[in-house]
Amino acid sequence: MTESALNKDRRGFILGAGGLMLAAGLPAFSQPAAGAPIRVGGTLPLTGPLASVGMIHKIAGEVFVDDLNKRGGLLGRKLERVLLDDQSQPANARTLYERLITSDKVDLLMGPYGTSAIIAAMGVAQRFNKLFIQSSLGDPSLAPYEMQFPALPLGPDPRIADTEIVLAAYASLPSPPKTIAFVTSKFPSALDLAKGGQEVADKHGMKAVLSLEYEFGTRDFGGIAARIKDANPDLLWSGAIGMEAVQLLDAMKRLDYLPKRHFYLFPAPGPTAAHPNANGLTSLTWFEDHEPFRHNAGASEFVEAYTQRATAAGLAYPRAEYQAAAEFAAWQMLEAAAIGAGRLDDKAMAAWLKANLVKTVLGTRSFEGKFNSSAPDTKLKQVQEGKWVTVWPSKFRPRLGGFISQ
Repeated sequence: MTESALNKDRRGFILGAGGLMLAAGLPAFSQPAAGAPIRVGGTLPLTGPLASVGMIHKIAGEVFVDDLNKRGGLLGRKLERVLLDDQSQPANARTLYERLITSDKVDLLMGPYGTSAIIAAMGVAQRFNKLFIQSSLGDPSLAPYEMQFPALPLGPDPRIADTEIVLAAYASLPSPPKTIAFVTSKFPSALDLAKGGQEVADKHGMKAVLSLEYEFGTRDFGGIAARIKDANPDLLWSGAIGMEAVQLLDAMKRLDYLPKRHFYLFPAPGPTAAHPNANGLTSLTWFEDHEPFRHNAGASEFVEAYTQRATAAGLAYPRAEYQAAAEFAAWQMLEAAAIGAGRLDDKAMAAWLKANLVKTVLGTRSFEGKFNSSAPDTKLKQVQEGKWVTVWPSKFRPRLGGFISQ
């Protein structure tokens, strides 16, 4: 072990929340137990085209806040979440984060869902020098702000790394795909990842038989489905966001067409897994509710609590997956930063995160890399009989799991 690694190891870890007590030996703080609540403000898309995913993040945050308050709160004070609906509109996110800081006067911020909203809100956080932890930015290069910290371990260059994972997984099958179609939303991160994916496919000698972009929020996928059917690729790479995956699957079903193999970027997990033509399709992941992920810090307790609350809320897919886990991990990072800094000071908390490791349900997070992103830890999951199962790399598969070939 190098001297640098030894020094980092000596600093040690802060354990994230989720039914776990924080590491023994942490310093005691003098802040009173009976103080005013710590108010953490943020937005989520509770209505609009991203609402199905926004609800997942809402519930995951509730699980964390309730658990933390049962454990005595943060720095001896209860935590209060101030959550507003940005309606899936980045402009709304910008306005609402201004309000949270200037009018509602929240103590801390938590980022919204989705790349466009995150970039809009991050600009406000930067203007006011606020710590900004976010769970779902798909393009790290859009986040040069030094006090922003990603919960999701995408790495600094997912535009290349993500499709490398996808193609490596499919190359492991008996009959790897030779042709590929790229059909993507113009949602910023999806569009960038699609362009990077085309570079990766070309490097691997795959023939691109279709390259198609559509406006985010598109609902009529009939014409798009027809063009995919005409191209008939060995692998469809879809930059679908939220319910777009389901809408595209519906449109292809009406044409009595099912891709030989198909990948979807950031789909709504429940409706997508439940679709009658979903069996065998794939997507990216960083956490699913099976081993070995349950060994991560607080993961077992998080899975149980989230499943119970999501079931009560009537979610189509009440199982914990990476969207829920990323939100929960973001809150674990916020707790660790406050305890590590010893006070509610945005700059001190950011400096602590930059210099330390945090154990989360997504694994141990570090923030020493470009864009505070650290190394990528992206995996591939597949719908199998209505459930998401991690299939690549193979060491992350559940004991009896495998990669089914369509």
